[in-house]
Amino acid sequence: MAAVMSFLVHPDPFLIRSNALTDHLPSSGNLHYALIGVWERFDTLWFLHVARYGYDQPMAVIFYPLYPAAIRGVSSVLPAIIAALAISTAGAFFFFWGMLRLVGTRIPATGRLRMLTLISVWPTSFILFGGYAEALTAALVVWAVAFGRDGRWWPAALCGFLAGLGRPSGVLVAIPLFLLAWRSRRAESAVVALVPLGTLGYWFWLRSTGRPSVTQAYALYQHTPLAAPWKGFGLALSAIVHGDTLVAIKLGLVLVALAFSLQREVRLEDKLFAVAAILQMFMYTGRPIIGAARYVLMVYPAFLGFAAHAERKWNRVQFGFYTSALGLLNVVWMVAFMDWSLVL
Repeated sequence: MAAVMSFLVHPDPFLIRSNALTDHLPSSGNLHYALIGVWERFDTLWFLHVARYGYDQPMAVIFYPLYPAAIRGVSSVLPAIIAALAISTAGAFFFFWGMLRLVGTRIPATGRLRMLTLISVWPTSFILFGGYAEALTAALVVWAVAFGRDGRWWPAALCGFLAGLGRPSGVLVAIPLFLLAWRSRRAESAVVALVPLGTLGYWFWLRSTGRPSVTQAYALYQHTPLAAPWKGFGLALSAIVHGDTLVAIKLGLVLVALAFSLQREVRLEDKLFAVAAILQMFMYTGRPIIGAARYVLMVYPAFLGFAAHAERKWNRVQFGFYTSALGLLNVVWMVAFMDWSLVL
C-alpha cells in the first residue's frame, strides 16, 4: 500500500526541510523510493542517525538505545533502512504471537482473530512495520508478561530489561511482572527486580556522560515539558474546546483503549499496566498527547479486552463496521505520514 500510494503523494519540499536530518533523503518517483525511501520519515531518521553516529546531538537522547543498536547490528549485512524495517517487521510478528499467547484459549478462535485484526487496523498501526521502536518494544513487553505467567522468570526479566531500553513506556512492564512475582512467592521470581535497570542504566549513562536527560531534551527540543497527568489531560481538553480535531481524535482513541483495558476479563496486572501507560501519555505538555494514537499500540491490555468484548457483544456486521472505520482512519494517517504533514 505504501509503495502504491507513494506515487500519488507529493510532499511539499518546505515541509521536508522543516524536519531534522533530511539532507540526504532519496528522491521520489522511482521504485527504490516507493519500496524503501517512503518510510524514511520523522523519528526513523533519528533512529538511523543514532545507529550510525551515536548520541552526537543533544536531541538524540529522546530515542532510546535498543532499536538503533539493533539497526546497527543488522546493518552489517543489510542497508540501514532495510535493517530498520526488517527489525520492526520481525517485532510485529512476535508482538502478534505474544498477544495470542496472552489471550490463550480463554476466548474462541474468532475472538483471537478479531483481536489481531483490531491491532492491524488500529490508527497508526502501519508504524509497526516502519522504522519506529514500537513493534520491537511491544513484542518484548508482551513476551515478558507471557514468560512471567509461565514462571520463566529469567526470560521475563530479560525481556522486561530490554523493553526499558526500547521506549519510555517499556519499563512499565515491571508493574505486571512485580505483581506476578509477588503472587508466585518463589525466590527465583526476585530476578524481575532487575527490570527497571534497563531504563535507569540509560538515564545514568546520559548523566555520567554530560548529556541532557530525556525530560530535559523533550522540554528543550520538542517543547513538551514534563507535567502531572491531569495537567496534560486539561490541556488536551482545552485544545479540543478551541477546535483541535486531531487532539479530539487522539483523546477518543486513548479513552477507548482505557475502557477496553478495564474489561472484567482483563487481569489486574494488565489493567495496572494499561492505566500507567495511559497516564504517561498525558505527562508531557506543550503539544497535548502527541503520539498518543501510536502509543496505544503499547497498551496490550486494550486489545485483550477488545477480544473478549467483541466475542461477547458484537456480531459480524458490528465488528466489520468498527474495524472498517478504524482502518480508514489508519489509511488517512498513513497518507499524512508519507506526505510529511503529520508528526506521529
